[in-house]
Amino acid sequence: MALQGNLRDFPFAQLLNLVNLARKTGMLEIIQKGETAHVYFRDGRLACALMANEDSSLASVLYQNQRISPNLYRAIKNKGGAIWDKELGLQLINAGFVSRETILNSLQQHHVSVIRRLFTWQEGVFRFIPNEPPPEDKIALNMELENLIMEGSRHIQEMEILMDELPNLDVSLKFSERPENNLRKVNLTVEEWKVVSFVNPKNSIRQIAQATSMDDLQIRRVVYGLLQAGLVEVLKTEQARQLPQTQLLPNQSKDEQRSLVNRLITRIRGL
Repeated sequence: MALQGNLRDFPFAQLLNLVNLARKTGMLEIIQKGETAHVYFRDGRLACALMANEDSSLASVLYQNQRISPNLYRAIKNKGGAIWDKELGLQLINAGFVSRETILNSLQQHHVSVIRRLFTWQEGVFRFIPNEPPPEDKIALNMELENLIMEGSRHIQEMEILMDELPNLDVSLKFSERPENNLRKVNLTVEEWKVVSFVNPKNSIRQIAQATSMDDLQIRRVVYGLLQAGLVEVLKTEQARQLPQTQLLPNQSKDEQRSLVNRLITRIRGL
């Protein structure tokens, strides 16, 4: 009987655990809301994890990890004819641009990031195709699944907690009128600054997530941290209903964003 179903009934963590325990070889395909993921296994180990609509070429992975320069990346992309990752890897190593370890580490980070994203998928149809090998042009890895499964389980527990704290992403945020004393020690991350720049009663948390390219887990984690720090408050439903319905985020001016950030900085300095 073929292994197939829906993540609602068989979560991704359980799928990985099954593949690991049964030492399966093949490809797991998952489709959710127009996104398609292909995860390849060899004897119960992770070989490759790809998103169908994203550039997973070696050149792109190395560039995103800042392992090759923008000029070299453009030169590779502009070169006529398709080049397999295996061939490109050998060329880059022989030319002294990167080491074999750098390539393997970058690919591992990329595949792990795909797996982490799949842990946040709570629904989606899947099927497992036995003995389906990774694409020939890809560099297959040989990664143990145990640590990924443990990490995924922690993510699921974290998501459950965050879902309890922030069940609805269609609510808005506003800056706290009375920030707590611990703001004196505030040290925002890059992701938190991105979210802060969009804090406005007219912008829902879901809109902010879309504008900052964050998934549901990431945006909940950042907003929860800002709430715990006393920086922001969730706008009450009654207040939100009184605001005009508008698509502000895509057209929000830089001056508006700068004003929001300056307000926060001024408030912190005044403590």
